[in-house]
Amino acid sequence: MAEAPQKPATDFLDQSEIDKLLAQTAESAAPKPVLINAGGAMATNSKIEPYDFRNPAFLSEAELRRLRLLHEDFIRYLSARLSLFLRMEFGLKMAKLTTVSYAKFTESLPSPTHLTLFKVEPLVGVGILDLNPRLALTIADRLLGGRGHSVKAERYLTEIEIALIEDVLIIVLEEWCAQWKTEQELHPLTIGHENNGRFLQTSPKDAIVLAMTLECNFGDCSEQIQIGVPYYTIEPMVKSMQARRQKDNAITATVKRAEWQTSYDRITMPLRAQWEAFELSLREITSLRVGDVIEMPHSLCNETRVLLNGTPKFVGTIGLDSERVAVQLTRKLPPEDTAHAKPDGRKVS
Repeated sequence: MAEAPQKPATDFLDQSEIDKLLAQTAESAAPKPVLINAGGAMATNSKIEPYDFRNPAFLSEAELRRLRLLHEDFIRYLSARLSLFLRMEFGLKMAKLTTVSYAKFTESLPSPTHLTLFKVEPLVGVGILDLNPRLALTIADRLLGGRGHSVKAERYLTEIEIALIEDVLIIVLEEWCAQWKTEQELHPLTIGHENNGRFLQTSPKDAIVLAMTLECNFGDCSEQIQIGVPYYTIEPMVKSMQARRQKDNAITATVKRAEWQTSYDRITMPLRAQWEAFELSLREITSLRVGDVIEMPHSLCNETRVLLNGTPKFVGTIGLDSERVAVQLTRKLPPEDTAHAKPDGRKVS
């Protein structure tokens, strides 16, 4: 039996081979259904969201928004205080507020730079305040009587220059701590200075840091200030904010009923029962005489309105109780009926 002739090997694909490759590509690119257990039944769900386990999000968008509002106040107060201290306008604007790992935060610090390590009593952990050397030298020049012109040099600060800007660093930390006064009284303390962030070991590499970047405009100098605080440092205050907010929402949602006071026992209030019978013309009213009888429908007895201090509040049925006229309350009038009550001149009491 003769074998079928084989096609010669070529570098080109025919149309059938091209269609086969396209079909395989489309099949591999199609989203695979994911089975999940929904109440004991298996369901398909193709929506998958990536999650970075190395950089978990400890703060939700709402919590970051509240922290951003808190730090906006900090920036406003800090700008005013530094302007008074330096006797020159010191503009500040928030550029970024986010959570990153400690390793990423330290790697993003520029070089050369000036780092101030600080501690906030009574909280645990060490924070980092990053001040650009050009901005630090411009501030030092202003403190020595200069006009605040930008210094072009890119170098590390000397011990004298660090001592000159120490008061400015303390002002920044004091204002940051002051924004948390509603949660806890904080006191900042500088514990050291560094000029390179790659060798810092103040926190574990995988620790989460709340990082804030400020854009500063001082004279003709425009640089940045960065503040990084470990999340475990501010975690007690964040939880306190969340608990207080939940408590305020619960109080707002719950309608508190007024408690009865003993002083209310002797307060008197006029009480009156009446019917809405019909309307009479002025001529008919003036023609009424003693002994005349006005017929009223029997159904009015079941629609007797009870007024408290002239305001209709209840509807009841009129009857006799031990030879005394009494009204049995059947329902309470809605607020809109009491607000739009007819004047007494249109009612026969």
